[in-house]
Amino acid sequence: QVQLAESGGGLVQPGGSLRLSCAASGSIFSINTMGWYRQAPGKERELVATMTSGGSTNYADSVKGRFTISRDNAKNTVYLQMNSLKPEDTAVYYCSYSNTYYSPPHYWGQGTQVTVSS
Repeated sequence: QVQLAESGGGLVQPGGSLRLSCAASGSIFSINTMGWYRQAPGKERELVATMTSGGSTNYADSVKGRFTISRDNAKNTVYLQMNSLKPEDTAVYYCSYSNTYYSPPHYWGQGTQVTVSS
């Protein structure tokens, strides 16, 4: 089992920035993928960004150039730096963990709300 603890959501004005963090604990595999998905009201959950333990990244087109994913493998923690936030970025953001590279998530965090509004 893997547990994911997220932090860092909140309310921010358009154009602002937020940083999300997610710490994984439990049975962590040395080869894994951690990342972020989001779900807006009335919409399906969608990929935001993922990063493998080897350092490869994958971003949704809608966030490229604005969001940056990073991780600290020693701390089993993944971060999402979100800049130039837009109202359409408003969603619940979920941390994800996979025991392999590029497979669908095996575990999810509880979610953290990000609201972009003036």
